[in-house]
Amino acid sequence: MIPKKHKEDVHKFITGVVQDKSRKHKLLAINCMPDHIHIFIGQHPAQSTSDLVNDIKTASTKFIKSQPWMPFNFDWQNGYGSFSYSRSHIDRVVKYILNQEEHHKKRTFKEEYIDFLKKYEISYDEKYLFDFHD
Repeated sequence: MIPKKHKEDVHKFITGVVQDKSRKHKLLAINCMPDHIHIFIGQHPAQSTSDLVNDIKTASTKFIKSQPWMPFNFDWQNGYGSFSYSRSHIDRVVKYILNQEEHHKKRTFKEEYIDFLKKYEISYDEKYLFDFHD
């Protein structure tokens, strides 16, 4: 649960992790919400998505835990969702990510995530989904 007034600090830190010269990725958009984060990356094929997510989670967890504004023992949940988009959708996805606060006034993260799975015809079992906090 990232305090809203500190989400820019987390954004900057994660941007540094993603765009580290050894990784060769480009961060296109990022936005922390109280219960999840959206990160849109131009991913270099030299690193797998699972390794990149692991690097982001590991480094940002250490960073967040070290901050005086984090009042409890922070950890990201296990797992992640990953979706790919074509170049022609970049602007639309960036706008969507940057507009998360307005978007989640209408739909919860759980509703949004399950809608993505259905929209892209991804089969899933409820027991493997995140621990959603409504």
